[in-house]
Amino acid sequence: MKQISNKKYEAYQQYQTDMLHGRILTPDGLRVLCASLDNDPEKIGKHMLEIQSVSIRLRYLQKVSAMKNKPDCSGSGRRTDGIQNR
Repeated sequence: MKQISNKKYEAYQQYQTDMLHGRILTPDGLRVLCASLDNDPEKIGKHMLEIQSVSIRLRYLQKVSAMKNKPDCSGSGRRTDGIQNR
């Protein structure tokens, strides 16, 4: 039996997680979205851009939050990643 690589398996797990949390737009989801916006291309485009910008902001805030919670391992007591401890 053929096995897949760890990288492909991790990508598949990420896809399943994204699907579970609604980050993958399905054809049915697209139909509902278009119907709710009266099939107006301008409204649909504007909505998609707004959603994308929110998603990008959330990912950035998660990354910054993770960096702030990262322990200092240099031994000097100072952070080397440019973020000040508070």
